[in-house]
Amino acid sequence: MKIEVFVATQKEIKIPLDSCYKPIFVGAALKDEETVKQLKYLNDATGSNISDKNRSFCELTALYWMWKNSKADVVGLAHYRRYLCETGKLRDTEAILSEQQISKYMSEYDVILPKKECLLGKVRRHYGYLQHVEDYDRLRDIIRIKYPDYVDAFDQISDQDEIYICNMFIGKKASVDSYCQWLFDILFELEKQTDISEYDANEKRIFGYLSERLFNVWLLKNRMKVKEVYLLNTEETRLDRVKKYFHLFNYKVLKIDVLKYAHARTQKRKRRQAKVL
Repeated sequence: MKIEVFVATQKEIKIPLDSCYKPIFVGAALKDEETVKQLKYLNDATGSNISDKNRSFCELTALYWMWKNSKADVVGLAHYRRYLCETGKLRDTEAILSEQQISKYMSEYDVILPKKECLLGKVRRHYGYLQHVEDYDRLRDIIRIKYPDYVDAFDQISDQDEIYICNMFIGKKASVDSYCQWLFDILFELEKQTDISEYDANEKRIFGYLSERLFNVWLLKNRMKVKEVYLLNTEETRLDRVKKYFHLFNYKVLKIDVLKYAHARTQKRKRRQAKVL
């Protein structure tokens, strides 16, 4: 069984990884050739690719490259600072899934995923606070026309407050190919219908953000047999973790509308920045 887990990056990865992990420079078409060559990694501007869409498709340019160019039996996607691992310990890089562990899980499951994350609000509402909710609704319209049998799953995910995040997974290539065919067909149609020219840099990451939600829709509809493990962020600090659990406590226990307050702070910051400009 050949396994390839592609690690989306634009910088050197210094932690030790099993040989099945393949760093891939994302957005290579948007960088100067010398910068890309310095890392001596795979890059997403080779073969069949959408490297030039990286600013709006984010790590999906690595996913697309993997779909079109990898011949492995099992494939996966990780980030330069995020990996699937066996423990929830802070910065436990030794717990990153090894090739042997991946092989064992893939003999029993369809896909390996990080444990679900609480969004502090239902999926559609959460997206609307962070981005343009009309894009989310337009996405549903496209699914209703192109893939009507997925609408119920889309609505069900929209009404949840926990999802798999970061577009991270390890799965059988045949299943991943099926997912990618579905995903990019939808996203390319949304791209045609959406003018993002006036969006700020974060808002332009629209297709990366929406694909996180779509992945959950696809998993639900296709009833994938999932093995959940931990998500390791190699740059997470103890303070980051304390803040995370503080927000979860406010949302789950105290029932505070965390999104509302976060949105108000964001709008205040944007107004302050606008005055500076």
